[in-house]
Amino acid sequence: MVAKILDGKQIAKDYRQGLQDQVEALKEKGYTPKLSVILVGNDGASQSYVKAKNKAAEKIGMISEIVHLEESASEEEVLSELERLNNDDSVSGILVQVPLPEQVSEQKVLEAINPEKDVDGFHPANIGKLYIDEQTFVPCTPLGIMELLKHSDMDLEGKNAVVIGRSHIVGQPVAKLLIQQNATVTILHSRSQNQQEFLKNADVIVSAVGLPGLVTKDDVKEGAVVIDVGNTPDENGKLKGDVEYDEVKEVAGAITPVPGGVGPMTITMVLNNTLLAEKMRRGIE
Repeated sequence: MVAKILDGKQIAKDYRQGLQDQVEALKEKGYTPKLSVILVGNDGASQSYVKAKNKAAEKIGMISEIVHLEESASEEEVLSELERLNNDDSVSGILVQVPLPEQVSEQKVLEAINPEKDVDGFHPANIGKLYIDEQTFVPCTPLGIMELLKHSDMDLEGKNAVVIGRSHIVGQPVAKLLIQQNATVTILHSRSQNQQEFLKNADVIVSAVGLPGLVTKDDVKEGAVVIDVGNTPDENGKLKGDVEYDEVKEVAGAITPVPGGVGPMTITMVLNNTLLAEKMRRGIE
């Protein structure tokens, strides 16, 4: 068996076309979604991510702005910019690029975002809504993972799913989304015992820990769907996933590459949530 490759670039491209059509329809009603991203400092990876989000938003017809603050910016300065964006009626969605400099509390900043503009889905109010099954902004990487799983042709109902990693950004939210699809979910983490036993019984594996080579061919049962969220740069700067891709694709039913799998879907879901934010505040279904 050779796995079906879940090409995140192509899936994202098709999805964004649908978003572009919806943006054009909104413009006809007089509304243009706007994404505002706060970037603090000059971290190369963060700048790259922000530029990619900015470019993707503009490509589908949204307005996008980058609010770039100095590395030395105080917490008060960041919170002041957030307050301005919260009160700016032209802004549909707000995203704060992390990590933040040490003098700025990430938790304080995330909690200061207006929940109705929180397109990252990290505000406690939105996380709470997710867990009681109310409509909300779902964190972008988990939402992108679920879209990739749709293209795996697997009906998740009743299937065994294993999520490796318990972060609030990926592991726990994607577990909740899998439960919503009636999968039976196990979360593995650094203290879990007999991990291979759970993995070998899994119909779906989502690995999100940032440990290259963590999942090997011996861990995966034939036909399983494997989603690799890892993106750790090696000594040459090449991104490596958690999964030994070349060997696992020989037994998996479907698999995501790194890069080109989950990454493009994460950016796409930022756009999705920005569009949703604009629709919700305008009372549009």
